[in-house]
Amino acid sequence: MSVSKSRIAALAVLTAAVFPAASPATAASGGTVPDYETWQSDVKKAVAPAVPWLRDHSAGRGGKQPAIVLDIDNTALETYFHPGRANRPVLDVAEWAHQHRMSVLFVTARTSSSSARQQLEDAGYPVDAICTREHGESKGEGKARCRKELTGDGYAITANIGNRSTDFDGGYYEKGFKLPDYGGRLS
Repeated sequence: MSVSKSRIAALAVLTAAVFPAASPATAASGGTVPDYETWQSDVKKAVAPAVPWLRDHSAGRGGKQPAIVLDIDNTALETYFHPGRANRPVLDVAEWAHQHRMSVLFVTARTSSSSARQQLEDAGYPVDAICTREHGESKGEGKARCRKELTGDGYAITANIGNRSTDFDGGYYEKGFKLPDYGGRLS
């Protein structure tokens, strides 16, 4: 059976229409995540008030060390778009905090910090401590436990930056700065 070139071309067009190529911006949940430039614009808007907040709230912590807490994936690192690369607007906040003698702490849903510290340092982050979720803990429970432990260790968590609601469950911080997660599609 012989198939003409025009039929092959028509079949290719039909196949492309019915089965479009997978986009790198299609999340596992089936929804789409905006392109990188839109995400970066949204991140910049979300963290823009962080440095002014820190400037006004970094002193006088009753003997506790002022600190910020950052989530790792799709907050400190561009895990979805560029694994291992620093999310520049968040890195800018971390650098400002570090330069102004605030500790930079990381609280993550990951269950191991073995590679996280190296990834963060390679991306340019100052890392004073990392707290991970324990096996069997929900993300929100683990992150709340971590912040509670860090405050017990003498830190005053002035700002908490993350992209998921679980980054803010349970308190133990003064102000939260939520980055976009687009309805959970950017986890």
